[in-house]
Amino acid sequence: MLVVPNGTCPVILNTYFCQKVVAKEDSRITHEAQYWDTSLPRRSITLAQMFRFKSLTNSSPESQVMYSGLTTMETNWNHRHEEEAKQHFSAQSPLRDSLLDAIESQGAATWSGVGVPVVVQRVYSLPWRCDLGSGSAAPPSSDPPRVRVSFLVQDAYGMFSEVHSEGTILKDRELEGKSCSLTGMKILRKATRGRAAGLFSLIDTMWPPVMPLKAPGCSEACEEVKTQLPPPGFCYILTAHPNLGQINIIEEDPISKLYQPPIPRFLREILQTDDIGIRCSFYARVIYQRPQLNSLLLLERRQIWLTVTDVTLQMQDENNSGLPKTMPVCVTSSCVLDQEVLDVLAEAAVHSFFFRDALRDSGQIVCVERTVLLPKPILDVTSGAHSCELPGPVMLDELDSVTQVNSICNVQGTVIGVDESTAFSWPTCDLCGNERLEQSPEDRGVFSCGDCSRVVTSPRLRRHLQVFLDCPSRPQCTLRVKLLQNSISSLLRFAACEDGSYEVKSVLGNEVGLLTCFVQSITTDPTSCIGLEEIELLSAGRASSDHHQLP
Repeated sequence: MLVVPNGTCPVILNTYFCQKVVAKEDSRITHEAQYWDTSLPRRSITLAQMFRFKSLTNSSPESQVMYSGLTTMETNWNHRHEEEAKQHFSAQSPLRDSLLDAIESQGAATWSGVGVPVVVQRVYSLPWRCDLGSGSAAPPSSDPPRVRVSFLVQDAYGMFSEVHSEGTILKDRELEGKSCSLTGMKILRKATRGRAAGLFSLIDTMWPPVMPLKAPGCSEACEEVKTQLPPPGFCYILTAHPNLGQINIIEEDPISKLYQPPIPRFLREILQTDDIGIRCSFYARVIYQRPQLNSLLLLERRQIWLTVTDVTLQMQDENNSGLPKTMPVCVTSSCVLDQEVLDVLAEAAVHSFFFRDALRDSGQIVCVERTVLLPKPILDVTSGAHSCELPGPVMLDELDSVTQVNSICNVQGTVIGVDESTAFSWPTCDLCGNERLEQSPEDRGVFSCGDCSRVVTSPRLRRHLQVFLDCPSRPQCTLRVKLLQNSISSLLRFAACEDGSYEVKSVLGNEVGLLTCFVQSITTDPTSCIGLEEIELLSAGRASSDHHQLP
């Protein structure tokens, strides 16, 4: 509600297309503003066009229709005049160079006869959700996760919009960096920094613009606009009409010069910055992932932890000793992974990725909405930070006081205890390794393997064993380590009896290590304890059977 001084009644002000402006208390500026006789450019738009009236009728003796400076005066409206007016609006609707102009002229209706030239800054997939006002219901939870292709576009005035479409990501990715014309769009909602922090963290990586922007009332770009405009505070989320929506490439349009590709950086450079909530792009080698993906997880969106490294973290000298040799990257459930990426992750082998527009948040690198993972460097980059080659075998940090949860490290120590409450064993097939043997009802000591279709006479015993270690690098902390089968066999080699049992006292005091471990938890209350799990790093071949077990 807006109260006008000396007014007779309150005024309802629609701020849907407004942006907050803080006026300066300057009497000279106020005086000039009051006597400024240069009128701003105005758009003459009829109410019939704004509200999409199906019929143009007027009972008054005289009707005036203004459109693009053209005035038509008629005293009597008949059917012929109505059809001519409709055809006139449709045929003469020009291409608008401003997203705000198109949004204001079309309102909440689907754009008809209106196109806006934009540059496609990014192409990515977003999780499908019920959009406000779309009239769509959310898909059943039993169905595979649905996603929609989205475009982050920018017009000649610097205005951004996110466009949702029903296209294919592999095909639409070719539009990135191209100038295109948007037609058949519809407003879903208005996004602000407070309500869409993730979207604006991506927009901030493209601000300020690399070339001057157009200013309202100017036919050409103004140099002042390049430096004086603050970062955008709002944008509009648009959706393409299933039948009318189009995103067509415009050849050799100068607006394409606004495109700002992602700039890859080395991991060491990223870790040395203290920026929070800033997007970053980098190439890295994935040496471990948790959990391992299988066909079930491909249909279920869940959080994944990837341990990555690059040449700058592996080739550190004494001056860079404060940085880790590997870095955990969290891929949240909101980050949509293409099928190509899922197939690579399911191979459980060493692989390299380009992480585009990941989020640097609270000392961690997080893949969130609008982050894109590419399994190979398919983008044209000018930076030298695109090599994933390592100087040699992967080096890991030793467990110390700065080790973080969800990271990997080397551990060695002395066994000071065994967690007998969680220790157990089970028989497996000595030929194929099948862990689901069937026990004979007549003879409980006889097992059969369904995979081999045979009786297993000498089953191989597998164990689950967790031990407590005293570690020299963390003398005031107890380490609880879940061991792999090879480490268990080595530890119990001289302690196990013929029936598979063992004496706990025969295990105490033995040295174990060097173990490669994943840090599961770090607690300080009531006592300092670190939960670890021994792992095997990804290799050129498939991972061992231990890695197929979910945590």
